[in-house]
Formats: sequence, C-alpha cells, structure tokens
Amino acid sequence: MEKPITIYHDNLALTAAIHYPVLDGACPEKKMPLVVICHGFIGNRIGVDRLFLQAGRLLAKRGFLVIRFDYAGCGESEGVYGEHGLDSMIAQTRSVLDYGLSLDCVDPLRVTLLGHSLGGAVALLTGTKDRRVKSLALWSPVAYPFNDIVKIVGRETYDDTVKKGQTDYLGYKLKPEFFESLQQHQPFQEASKFHGDVFIAHGTSDDVIPADYSFLLEKTFWLRGDGRCDKNILFQADHTYSQGVHKNELYQSTLDWLASHEKRQQDWQHWSI
Repeated sequence: MEKPITIYHDNLALTAAIHYPVLDGACPEKKMPLVVICHGFIGNRIGVDRLFLQAGRLLAKRGFLVIRFDYAGCGESEGVYGEHGLDSMIAQTRSVLDYGLSLDCVDPLRVTLLGHSLGGAVALLTGTKDRRVKSLALWSPVAYPFNDIVKIVGRETYDDTVKKGQTDYLGYKLKPEFFESLQQHQPFQEASKFHGDVFIAHGTSDDVIPADYSFLLEKTFWLRGDGRCDKNILFQADHTYSQGVHKNELYQSTLDWLASHEKRQQDWQHWSI
C-alpha cells in the first residue's frame, strides 16, 4: 500500500509518499526497516522515468517501509528551490527522518538513506550528522557539490547568479546563497565521519557525474575504522539508469545489498547477545 502524505519542515509543507509493505497500511507486530529516498538536483520524488517510484514499490515488497519526498521548491513541495541550499536539504532530510521514526512500526536500528546524484551527497552528509542513519545506498553520488552543479547548469548561469543576484535555470530561480551552500561541504572529506555500512552504484557511461568518484568514495569508506562499503559499477549505464536492463540491475543489486546488510546486522546482534 502507498499513500500521499505531507511532512512539515520550518513551516514548509513537503509533499511525500509512503510505501507500506502490507496492503492495509496497518503496522505489523514485527517492526520494519525504514528507507528514505533523497532525489537529486531539481528532481522530485518520482524520479526520471519513475526511478524512485519503482524503487519504492520494490523495496516495500521486500518488507521495507519507504518514504519518498520532494525537497522544498521541487515537485509539489512548497518553497523556492534556489532559496534552500545544501544545509537546508540536510535539515529537510532530518525532518523526514523525524516523521518516519515517529511511526511505531519502524525499527530505529534499521534506517537507510538512499540518495541519487546530489541526493547522494545530501544522504551522506545527513548520515555524518545524524546517528539515527545506520546505512547508506548512494546511486551516482555527487562528490564535489559546487563544481558538479556548476558543470550541470553551466558557467554562464552561475556567473549570471553572481552578477544579477539570481538567475533562471529551467524555471528554477537560483541565488548566490544556493551556490555558496554547495561550497561549504566536501563529501570526500566528511565521508570518514559516517560509521555505518555503505552501498554505491554508478554507471560507466554517466556523463553527468563521473564514475571515478565512486571508486574514490569506496576507498575513503574503507579507510574508516568501522563500517564496510560495497559497490556495483554498471557497464554502460547512464546517470539515470534509463535503460531497462540497467535499472533492473540497479534495483536488484541494491535489494541484494540491503538483504545482506540486514543479515549481517541480525548475525551481529545474535553474536553480541
């Protein structure tokens, strides 16, 4: 079962959808793991070619409670996107976590953030600040927020923002504060602060965010004292996994990783008892 919901953050209404593993939406006796999906730059909770919608449904079939949401100024959520920078996106994600963890049927020890592109950077940065996040699944993650987003919008668009105080990019008003917020964070440097398990997926034909980033991120995660990192590099997949074969591989490898992560956690709990 899935239904629309509204989550409030600083008086802004964030439009979201929640997927329950059971048909009637009632909480089962056994608590469920939570997955929160974080979309990318000027994206939405449905995703390109329904990337996140399909992921949410598949995850729910595997027993996860899933929340997909639109960041402020995106999709159906309130707000102006260019007025809400990276720090705000992190804070919005934490507000969604507040909502998810307020549900009696959610297991607070099994919380995963799944982020794509800029949402991958937001998921990682949220995980370094919020210990409630136990694991991360990063799809084609942004590693250099400022450089990567400037590359996407174009240098002229960024220069217009600085000169004029704001600019229009595909109908979104971007302000200097937005880009300044991107400069404040370096996921590579902050990755070592996250102590949970991580899964990374990236396509070799991604012409938006280089797949090399994921190899470097994997090394950074493995240098930590705890937590493991696994990755899947999808041959010829693009940034949004637009081909059916790539989308299916992305979903399956993510589901397999989550299942193995759940098993490791259960085995560890049994061993520690």
